Amino acid sequence: MKFIPISTVLLLILISISVQSQTQKEFLFIGHCYQSGSSTTVDYRIEQMDLSKYDGVWLGGDVCSEALLNYSTIQYIDSVFNLGNPETHWALGNHDARNGNWEWYEELSGRKPHYAYNNYDITRIVLNTNLVPTNCAMINEQFEIISSVCDTIQQSKYLILLMHHGLWEGVPGLPSPSFYAQSNLKYWNANCDSVNTNFVDVVYPKLVEVKQRGVEVICILGDMGSGLKKFQVDSEDGIHFLGCGLHHNEPEDMVLIFSYNTESQYLDYNFHNLDSLLINQ
Repeated sequence: MKFIPISTVLLLILISISVQSQTQKEFLFIGHCYQSGSSTTVDYRIEQMDLSKYDGVWLGGDVCSEALLNYSTIQYIDSVFNLGNPETHWALGNHDARNGNWEWYEELSGRKPHYAYNNYDITRIVLNTNLVPTNCAMINEQFEIISSVCDTIQQSKYLILLMHHGLWEGVPGLPSPSFYAQSNLKYWNANCDSVNTNFVDVVYPKLVEVKQRGVEVICILGDMGSGLKKFQVDSEDGIHFLGCGLHHNEPEDMVLIFSYNTESQYLDYNFHNLDSLLINQ
């Protein structure tokens, strides 16, 4: 019998681990993660996590109770999540956006609060659901991004929409956001054409067309946590709708972890109890 030297075995193991790390990517989604009783910090459990183990962190909004009131707070947020990382995505929540100063977000992230991004054949659209018709130029620009991506997407295997608020009222097969989210913006306008340009009427049909072309579509919201800890329902047209969020450091709080194999181009996702992640890291 021919024995393989231990050094060779160790080298093969290291090569295997390296190849696996190159092909397997993990993305963490966190919603509504501000620390209860503080206007300037995230949930203390997030601070304790080793976020560097993830290839990207996606934020579903309400990161701090007053995220953009003071420049020092967004500097702190940047120190936690590395806003300049192309794989860090932040869909502004009302607690993030309500004090204005959105230019600080742009300065530290290098992007507007609404944009599209593609990597690993996954296209992401990050929405600023705080926009209203008085922000007509920005809301129309955002809708143009949605329309352009949905009309031209070809190479991507997945289209993911990240947002904070519950916009999904009337989507076929889904309950009202009032039952699972902390917001139900059923009168939210996607553009300034009329008062009847809500999500189900003008955005959802575009997503169905994308799905019909063979691209999996996933919508994720982060304005959750005080009631249901997680939400996972497919619409009648096969669009995936997900949501989760944290609330007052409760032990039932959930986050989402997306696992993606770059070779097979298969994306899987599962809800995880936040406290259990801390125990196991």
